[in-house]
Amino acid sequence: MKPATLKILGKPSSINVRKVLWACEEIGRPFVLEEPALGSAEFRPLNPNGLMPVIVDGDFVLWESNTIIRYLANDAAAENLLPSDARARALVETWIDWQATEFNTAWRYAFQALVRKSPPHQNKADIAASVRDWTKAVAIVDGQLRRSNRFIAGPAFTLADIPIGLSINRWFMTPIENRPSFPAVRAYYERLSERPGFMLHGRNGIP
Repeated sequence: MKPATLKILGKPSSINVRKVLWACEEIGRPFVLEEPALGSAEFRPLNPNGLMPVIVDGDFVLWESNTIIRYLANDAAAENLLPSDARARALVETWIDWQATEFNTAWRYAFQALVRKSPPHQNKADIAASVRDWTKAVAIVDGQLRRSNRFIAGPAFTLADIPIGLSINRWFMTPIENRPSFPAVRAYYERLSERPGFMLHGRNGIP
């Protein structure tokens, strides 16, 4: 049976929304994207945090981007993306969770300063510290790719490559002075670029 069209609420420029859009492309799930105002009467009851993305799948509402992409993979029985084997799945989920905590935390200040040009994020020492932390995180990705061969959790593309790949896109698109060279990360970036979903919702000119 053809799956019902999924409603995705959020801005397509948001890295968290793009996780969901890319996941839908990977599993072939039809969707419509809507951009409601965060404080609108329509949106307010859907997420107590007042943040996007939110999905509406029939009568089921879900928020938190990494939870959403897990749900979509499970709902599609996409074991190539999210394995049922406990150990294989744990490896995938480790990198999904790490992206949401350590990796995001590392790049947040520098990204706000260098790309968003946010006035509260212009302290030079804090920018430098964020770039150092970000570089350390990318070095972790580079080391993992050398060990795993091709993709972040192993030789095959999995759900973990969606959040990690989007963060790597952000790394390359942020104007960082004296950006270190990470050959495994660069090769990974080009490998991801062979996937239509990444070109639509990742390497599409949006940092």
